[in-house]
Amino acid sequence: MTRTTTYLLGILITILAGIFLYLKLCSSCGTQMVAEEPVTEEIVPAAPEASSYPFAFRDGDYAYNVNDNYNFKVSSSTILMPLSQKVSDGITSLKGFLSENANKVMNVTGYYKADETNTSAFPNLGLARANAVKNHLVKNGIPSTQINTMGALMDDMVPKEDTYLGPVAYGITETAVDAEEELNALFDKIVANPLVLYFETGEASINLTPEQRQKVADISRYLDKVPSAKAQVVGHTDNTGRRASNIALGQGRADFAKAYLSQNGIADAKIVATSKGPDAPVASNTTDEGKAKNRRTVVTLMK
Repeated sequence: MTRTTTYLLGILITILAGIFLYLKLCSSCGTQMVAEEPVTEEIVPAAPEASSYPFAFRDGDYAYNVNDNYNFKVSSSTILMPLSQKVSDGITSLKGFLSENANKVMNVTGYYKADETNTSAFPNLGLARANAVKNHLVKNGIPSTQINTMGALMDDMVPKEDTYLGPVAYGITETAVDAEEELNALFDKIVANPLVLYFETGEASINLTPEQRQKVADISRYLDKVPSAKAQVVGHTDNTGRRASNIALGQGRADFAKAYLSQNGIADAKIVATSKGPDAPVASNTTDEGKAKNRRTVVTLMK
């Protein structure tokens, strides 16, 4: 092999080796570079912090304040148990204070939101919650005569999952000077325009109008303030069938209404259920419309 041939062969080998190394080591060479899309991280808004109201009240030098309270599920007026020890201690403290200050009353205000479902017998869920707290305080020895209950709309409340933390506020005030006159007026109002329910014995629930819910609240308030008072529930029927059967039917309706009121926080011992059957009609039994009006249950007050 001549020197020229050897020289040319070396050049060829060098070129081939260069092409091989170029293709091997530069895999992206000869291809168009595409800019990658910037990765954006989705920003999830932070959940609002749950609202929480303390078990707190003050009167002059006397004060109690702990970051615990009565808790309730959304759209419910049933207290979640057990209570914290701090709240239980506060109830004991409040009982002692009110016992030594008979001229003082505890104002309990229950909060509610407009989008909650109110299945109670009270005008709003806040008042129903306040009534539940009142009943618990009474069970722990605080007289109902020293407790006022109210409801207030609080749409700023934020639940913790499905629970409101302490949707109840408290305040201690003096007993109203005209309290007795106010109660007498309330009694006359209820007796003159009692709560009248129309339903059949077998119904599983009672659906009240706003006006009827307010009557329940008025009756409950009077019973709280006048220990000797009772709610009188009387069942009535039309004259279809035997009198004895209608007396029993009227009693069944009265007992059903009594159970409903009791479930909504009016003490069972404060309710007297009786029947007059067909004996006290308010309309003629000769028409279907008249019979429907006679099939009623009347809830009023008795001293």
